[in-house]
Amino acid sequence: MAAPRARLADGNARLAAARRLTGRQARREAGLFLAEGAQAVREALGRPEVVVEVFATAEAIERHRQMLTDVPVEEITARAAARLSETVTPQGLVAVCRAVDVRLGEALARQPRLVAVLVEPSDPGNAGTILRTADAAGADAVVLAGGVDVYNGKAVRAAAGSHFHLDVVVDAEIDDVLTAVRAAGLTTLATTGAGTHDLDTLVDEGSLGRATAWLFGNEARGLPEDVVNSADRSVRVPVHGRAESLNLAAAAAVCLYASARAQRPGHPA
Repeated sequence: MAAPRARLADGNARLAAARRLTGRQARREAGLFLAEGAQAVREALGRPEVVVEVFATAEAIERHRQMLTDVPVEEITARAAARLSETVTPQGLVAVCRAVDVRLGEALARQPRLVAVLVEPSDPGNAGTILRTADAAGADAVVLAGGVDVYNGKAVRAAAGSHFHLDVVVDAEIDDVLTAVRAAGLTTLATTGAGTHDLDTLVDEGSLGRATAWLFGNEARGLPEDVVNSADRSVRVPVHGRAESLNLAAAAAVCLYASARAQRPGHPA
């Protein structure tokens, strides 16, 4: 591991600049965000062009010595690490990273087969969890149309490094998204409890094998009615037990994995 420089003072200007990145406006203006914790930093280091600098406590440097081999690391105090963190129990390891989002046209030019579109999500943890789930399901892109900042600390922790694995589009207008994904040949499926089509039926009839953009709405309000009406199909996730419904992240996981299975090479659908 490259030897860390002398421990930075808590009032260091670079640390102060990094601390400002816990705010959305500062992230937007700088085009930077914080990736905290071993998993997020490990995945960031897999794309070294996005990593600006790494801060770590002496304990974290020792604990993650193998991962930090040949990586310049700035040693900081536990107090400074806590001020960079938005968690109750900071991990003492933070990377300042360049924003990795791409334009919608760029993401669609890669001919994606599976896309998750989040329309005005309000919970950054849900947004990060869906990003991670989309990554795990093999989706090509996640598009945020309004709502929370996908670079919020809670969202980044929930995504566990998936920001660095697939195309992420932010600040999109939903009307533009619907027009663009249709032009790219994707079927749009709007999730709603009152959906006309049952997910199980779509699976059984083999409808999910085509390139698809799933539309997921706000946790409390769901999708706007005009978005549901504009989609190719409205889809409900069946509830076979007595639960009232699934939460947003769980419903997204069910839908994305249903498409992922249907799109597998050689799948009968």
